[in-house]
Amino acid sequence: MKSYLITGGARSGKSRLALELAENAKRPYYIATGWAGDKEMADRIAKHQAERGDHWTTIETRIDIAEAIEKAAGNADFIIVDCLTLWVSNLLPDYETEIPERLDRAAAAIKNLSVPIVFVTNELGSGIVPGDPISRNFRDTCGRVNQYFGGTVDEVILAVCGCALKIKSSS
Repeated sequence: MKSYLITGGARSGKSRLALELAENAKRPYYIATGWAGDKEMADRIAKHQAERGDHWTTIETRIDIAEAIEKAAGNADFIIVDCLTLWVSNLLPDYETEIPERLDRAAAAIKNLSVPIVFVTNELGSGIVPGDPISRNFRDTCGRVNQYFGGTVDEVILAVCGCALKIKSSS
C-alpha cells in the first residue's frame, strides 16, 4: 500500500489534502499528535474532528507514533498521522536523544502496513533562520525528520495555496 508525506506551510491545505486521499475509506484512523493545552487548541481540535466526521477513529499520542500506527493497522483501511511537526515539538527537549530510534520504529511500522498511510508535516525550512538556539534546533530537527520520512514514504506532496504538487512519486 502507498505511503505519503504531505508538507507545506501553515494553512496550506495539507490536512484537507490528506482527507481527500482518504475519502473512500470505510474504517479510517486519525493519529493525532496535538493536544488541547489551551482553549484555542481545543477549538482547533474540535473543528478538525467535525471536518473528519463520525466514521473516523482517533488515536491520540504525543510521542509514540509507531505504537499508534501498529494499533491502528489491525482495523484501519486508511491512516493519517497529523502532524509530525507537533510530534517533534512534543519530543523536544525531553526525548530528543530518542528521535532516531523513534524514526526507525515508525519506518518499520510503515513497512508492515497493508493499508495506505499519510503523514502531515510543516515545511519550516523556507523561512528565515531563527534568532535563538532553541528555535534553530526545532527547525533543524523538523527538517531532519521530514527528510527521513520523505526518504521512507512512496510519495511526497507539497501543499501550496490549497494545491497539491507531487514532488516524489514511486510510480
